[in-house]
Amino acid sequence: MLIAGVALYWAEGSKDKPWRRSGRVVLINSDAGVLKLFLAWLDLVGVSEQARTYRLNIHETADVGANERWWADRLQIPLASFAPATLKKHNPKTVRHNCGEDYHGCLVVCIARSGWLYYAIEGWWNQLLANASAGLMVHTETATDPP
Repeated sequence: MLIAGVALYWAEGSKDKPWRRSGRVVLINSDAGVLKLFLAWLDLVGVSEQARTYRLNIHETADVGANERWWADRLQIPLASFAPATLKKHNPKTVRHNCGEDYHGCLVVCIARSGWLYYAIEGWWNQLLANASAGLMVHTETATDPP
């Protein structure tokens, strides 16, 4: 689970840039399964619910309250932890496909005072890469072996 969370964050979470080192853990996604795994991983590494805030990022024509409740129900998170939603302005030139009853926006998960966690994730990720480069990942089957 530790490796899954590190890989998930490095693939989907916000990362520092050489010119902007903020060391903040922020993940945004529209997939409830991805976010469920991330929240379970936060539990594993000791991030309390009190350190987490959630913010809905959604189109201005959507029902913010209904979609916040949808996310809260799916992920078992308190509605009181939601910051005000970020509303995306409608661009009439864009043909939107993310609409209808399956559209719930993106949920942003922010961790307060998370520099320690960001730099731990970065270190774990770099160690995974070093192990892969050094051939320390053991393969028990080859790609040509049948499952």
